[in-house]
Formats: sequence, C-alpha cells, structure tokens
Amino acid sequence: MKDLKFEQKSSLSRLEAADQLSALAEALRHGGNAELELGPGTMSLRVPDELRTEIEVEVGDGEIEMEIELKWPTATARPGAAS
Repeated sequence: MKDLKFEQKSSLSRLEAADQLSALAEALRHGGNAELELGPGTMSLRVPDELRTEIEVEVGDGEIEMEIELKWPTATARPGAAS
C-alpha cells in the first residue's frame, strides 16, 4: 500500500508544459525541500542528492506517450549504515 499518491491530469499548451518542467528542474537543482506548485496547492518534497530515473516512450494508436519517473527513498540514510 502506498503512503501517499497524487495524480493530476490536465491539458496544457506546450509553453505551460515547459514552465511546469522548468519549475520541477529548478526544485531538483536546489535539492533539500522542493516546493512544487500543483494545481491549486503546493507540495513540499525532500529531494536527496542522488535519485533513480526512468524515461519511457511509447508510440502507438496515433499518440506518443512519454513518462519521466524519478524515485528516491523516503528515509534518510544514516551515517555508517550498510548500503
């Protein structure tokens, strides 16, 4: 079971999508606690220095679908903890 799941679907112009991705990139660049404006609210996420990524592109049925996935653990690693 997931602790939290947030999903938002919307139609955006190319420029609006670029602005949203730029805001995410800026939050990732600064690390620490990233503030992301999502619709009517703001979500704060702790972003570590290292994370896992996955990019998936599917072409079919007259559409292109691109998914960009970022993953990192919710717990902070303790100094001296086994990896």
